[in-house]
Amino acid sequence: MTEPTVSLEALRQRIDALDNDILRLISERAACAQQVAEIKAEHEPGAVFYRPEREAQVLRRIMELNQGPLDSEEMARLFREIMSACLALEQPVKVAYLGPEGTFTQQAAIKHFGESAISLPMAAIDEVFREVEAGAVNYGVVPVENSTEGVINHTLDSFMDSGLRICGEVVLRIHHHLLVAETTRRDKVSRIYSHPQSFAQCRKWLDAHFPQAERVPVSSNAEAARLVKTEWHSAAIAGDMAAKLYGLARLAEKIEDRPDNSTRFLIIGNQDVPISGEDKTSLVVAMRNQPGALHDLLEPFHRHQIDMTRLETRPSRTGVWNYVFFIDFKGHREEPRVAAMLEEVQLRAAEVKVLGSYPVGVL
Repeated sequence: MTEPTVSLEALRQRIDALDNDILRLISERAACAQQVAEIKAEHEPGAVFYRPEREAQVLRRIMELNQGPLDSEEMARLFREIMSACLALEQPVKVAYLGPEGTFTQQAAIKHFGESAISLPMAAIDEVFREVEAGAVNYGVVPVENSTEGVINHTLDSFMDSGLRICGEVVLRIHHHLLVAETTRRDKVSRIYSHPQSFAQCRKWLDAHFPQAERVPVSSNAEAARLVKTEWHSAAIAGDMAAKLYGLARLAEKIEDRPDNSTRFLIIGNQDVPISGEDKTSLVVAMRNQPGALHDLLEPFHRHQIDMTRLETRPSRTGVWNYVFFIDFKGHREEPRVAAMLEEVQLRAAEVKVLGSYPVGVL
């Protein structure tokens, strides 16, 4: 019995020593971040402290160097929080997101900026755009597409009238749970609250398990969770953040019909992001209404071997039966072959608006 106790004590002492080293190194990193802030403030008036391309490069490097036993994404998340805390010493980042508190968009904002960012909920997507445009916040986070339900048209339409740029992206795996309160009579659930998109993403499960329950659409899953607190016969479809915020229990977990259900969010801001090494570009193109217009638009992408990842069509606001195309593709606008392709597209299109080049989501 003695030998294992001594061995365990030795391991604990080793852990304590490693903790001391980690503490010292994090403090040194934070001090370096403060020095960076002082140099920028002295030599770069109006300097940008948050650098999306730099953070993406650091996180990719950490994931490449990681040898376990922690998973590479878990390791990157730890470094994300360290970087977030250090950045807050330089200049706290203010982020507006589509609220209310407890939504998946807030979860995406925290995933991208870390817990040290100041996140502010907005009631609508256009309010997120307005807050960033007015300078009340540094960045905004808005949903743009879901793997099950497709694009969020309100977000695409907001870009038509905005001068903001896309500075980054976040892809969040969406897990829906059926949540109940302490006072809920679990065998008497007759009403379920949720956002309409969540109902659509869980339709088959609901048909199989609660076919008779009334489905009440609300403005957000967080609002659904709030309503459940006051009713004994209700449940809500929502995620982990809403469950934690309102103290709800999971009656059923991961009830989404597709296990790969995910939502992509965009980070919007006022800055152009330099090349990170693994980037994506988004643009809006208005084509002249003539035969072969779509072919003329796509041909330069094919010839320059540009990998287009999304093509969406929206009605133009400038004329009846005219359309604009929202396009995502791999590459940065400053890369020579991308720049050559964009120059050709501009010659063929009525209007081209580059929404931004930004790092591909790391986490």
